[in-house]
Amino acid sequence: MKIGIDLGGSHIAIGVVDNKGKILEKVEKRITKAEKNNIKKVIEEYIIEKTSNFLQQYKITEMGIAIPGTVKNEIVVKSVNLELKNYEIVKKLQEKIQLPIKIRNDAKCAALAENTYGALKSYDRSIFLTLGTGIGGAVIIHNELLDTGELPGCEFGHMLIERNGKLCKCGKKGCWETYASMKAFKDSLREILDLDEKTSGKELLDMLRKIDKSNPKYIQINKLIEQYIEYLSIGISNLVNIFEPKAIGIGGSFVFYEEIFLEKLKEKLLKDNLLFNERKEIIIQTAILDNDAGIIGATL
Repeated sequence: MKIGIDLGGSHIAIGVVDNKGKILEKVEKRITKAEKNNIKKVIEEYIIEKTSNFLQQYKITEMGIAIPGTVKNEIVVKSVNLELKNYEIVKKLQEKIQLPIKIRNDAKCAALAENTYGALKSYDRSIFLTLGTGIGGAVIIHNELLDTGELPGCEFGHMLIERNGKLCKCGKKGCWETYASMKAFKDSLREILDLDEKTSGKELLDMLRKIDKSNPKYIQINKLIEQYIEYLSIGISNLVNIFEPKAIGIGGSFVFYEEIFLEKLKEKLLKDNLLFNERKEIIIQTAILDNDAGIIGATL
């Protein structure tokens, strides 16, 4: 058995995974704004504590970490959403944990998990996107991750879709994820509804389900959804035109909003002349491993 760790922009999830990709036990915590001021300490202490507990209960052979950002030689060169640079996380953890530890970009981990066990296992050529705090990505060709050399590449969230647009945490302006991440959508929705960040994604979804034409915010919210789909479709159409995948997988918190977005997104891509090569259908599968894909993929 292996331990898989998913470090997100706002959470840490740790699970014990068997050799069939099944999570036997899982723990997780949300990273608060205050904790981000001392993020390395928070990450290391939580991982060490929970891993120690698992080592007492299971026969663990190794550990894998999925993290948003650029990883090179077991060092997190840059993680924009966790505000980390040149972080030697593997070295730090191995001072306390006597296990082989590997680390990879979180979107790549999720893509591997969905390709091996999940929504993309029927397709040997696909694109996978994680829509959450930011936008991560991976390309699968003949059931293998696209090899981009020493650096992981496929930083889809940082392709520019608006020249001199919104400032991204990466320092550039107009990055796709500043418009089409789920965080961007939720933040805009909270603003329309006069809510603070304590309102969870689940609570926002429940509100969306109940809003009808009698609600004074109905027109604004509909306009926001249409605008979000517009931005999302621009980025996806670019990727389809470059890679011509058989299928597109989408993970992250987008999965929980599938009923709100998915059919609108497919319709937009097919009917708005966004695709260079004409298609009768576009296959978009939401991740069936949900937010567990990062944990499972970290062990592959």
